[in-house]
Amino acid sequence: MTATITQTPREWADAFERASDQDPEIQAHGRYFTCSYLLDMDTHTFVIEMSAGKVHNIAVDPDPLDRPYQFAIRAGVETWQGFGVPVPAPMFHGIWAASFQRDMKLEGDVLILMQNLRCVTRQIELLRAVGVPV
Repeated sequence: MTATITQTPREWADAFERASDQDPEIQAHGRYFTCSYLLDMDTHTFVIEMSAGKVHNIAVDPDPLDRPYQFAIRAGVETWQGFGVPVPAPMFHGIWAASFQRDMKLEGDVLILMQNLRCVTRQIELLRAVGVPV
């Protein structure tokens, strides 16, 4: 499962921000979607800072102490690439399937993840449209 990288990590972050902020589902459910979380894609990391359902900031490849986050979603390149195709294969369709059957790990304050689960899940689904930068 090889993906062609056509965007820099910063371009990807900008596209992800636009897709998230314009997504009707996130806007319908995201009134209280306020948190910071890390997407660790092995070769690149991103701290997504959300405020009331809108992306406040996306830090690209921050140093470990630069940006605080409440929880992390970590996986290898192959797993993220599996999420970034229009029709994902089995076990690449959601974070739970990938955490049970692939190398995805959910770390940190999982309560905050659970409180924002629908919106985080939708943002992960947006990778099908914007791709992944790895």
